Amino acid sequence: MNFEFPLQSLPAVMQGPRVERRRVLIGGSAFWGTMVEEGSDAGRLRLDDGRLLDADAQTYLPPVNPSKIIAVHISYSSRSMETRNKPKPTETPTYFTKPPTSLNGHKGQILKPADCKYLNYEGEYAVVIGRTCRNVTPDEAWDCIEGFCPALDMGLQDFRDTDQGSMLRVKGADTLLPIGPGIVRGVDLFAQTLRTTVDGLVVQEAQIGEETIWGPHYVIADIARHITLMPGDVILMGTPCHSRSVNPGNVVACEITGIGRVEGTVVAIDAPRAAALGVGHAPTDSPEVRRVALGFDERVPEHFKANLRAAKGE
Repeated sequence: MNFEFPLQSLPAVMQGPRVERRRVLIGGSAFWGTMVEEGSDAGRLRLDDGRLLDADAQTYLPPVNPSKIIAVHISYSSRSMETRNKPKPTETPTYFTKPPTSLNGHKGQILKPADCKYLNYEGEYAVVIGRTCRNVTPDEAWDCIEGFCPALDMGLQDFRDTDQGSMLRVKGADTLLPIGPGIVRGVDLFAQTLRTTVDGLVVQEAQIGEETIWGPHYVIADIARHITLMPGDVILMGTPCHSRSVNPGNVVACEITGIGRVEGTVVAIDAPRAAALGVGHAPTDSPEVRRVALGFDERVPEHFKANLRAAKGE
């Protein structure tokens, strides 16, 4: 049961006018502001102290400060068809968590350690919780949502063999969650299109309303049966088909029409010092790792594959 999805009427969080809140770093301090939507200053950022800034020239911080980040494994039909060869992966959603230290701001650096081969992108929308939420119905869950953000749920797939159950190192490493630049409300999320690009070339695309298996109201009600969601908590709502690995130098972005665009640049770093001492499970290039990192090319559109090859210079 999808609990009234597609929606018969828009919840308050999706009713206009559009409002976008961003958090920027100025002189070593964080400031909140609201994007100007109309008039001669449209497209500029008005800080809460009244200053008006060029939005494109700012250093952005994640617009969230979560106690926890919870992610849905699969919630798009194209992703389920690619990975499971059926339009619905499981009867009910399944989840994993990312630590808050994985957060990254818009235009941040996404770190790829030298001992890891497979750093995969996953363009998603994030749901930001606006008030304490526990033991709610799907209908009530809409009132717990502050807004939505574009996000990149990056993953070091080299740790699939050891962390497949927890996804801790796969999805939890530092910098692996670029999110923002703002939290948006007042937009019909299900009428929007999500696109992931690598160096400007589209590698994922989905009309959110057409592909969604479980809406955020269902997911929130499911999680909140047993876990209290706090203001600022983040729920990542899954990705469409064609999650693939990228290289240092690639610029990865997730753009959602009506919501916004977040990007990050993949940067190579040295392997952790403890790795040379044999500490912990080493990254692997096993059949299971390649199954997830490389996906099922025969089940995704050809232009996604061609664009990724072009972006990677292959």
